[in-house]
Amino acid sequence: ASGGASITVRDILTASQRQPVPQQGYQCMSCCRIFPTLWSVKTHIQHSSQEGYSCKVYYRRLKALWEKEHKEQEAAA
Repeated sequence: ASGGASITVRDILTASQRQPVPQQGYQCMSCCRIFPTLWSVKTHIQHSSQEGYSCKVYYRRLKALWEKEHKEQEAAA
């Protein structure tokens, strides 16, 4: 598992593509808050524990699941 993997902008975009946002901005898929820029949502995720959220844990776990799924697909091919 990649418990220490950093969350990238690509990870945020991949997660947000699964849930369309009805207004301008980028949505944190963990707490559902909307931010004006990718940089602001990434900063929020990095410092979420200081704000009382567990968004960083959510995105790390999501990324680990994606990596596991990708490895299983490669193994099946």
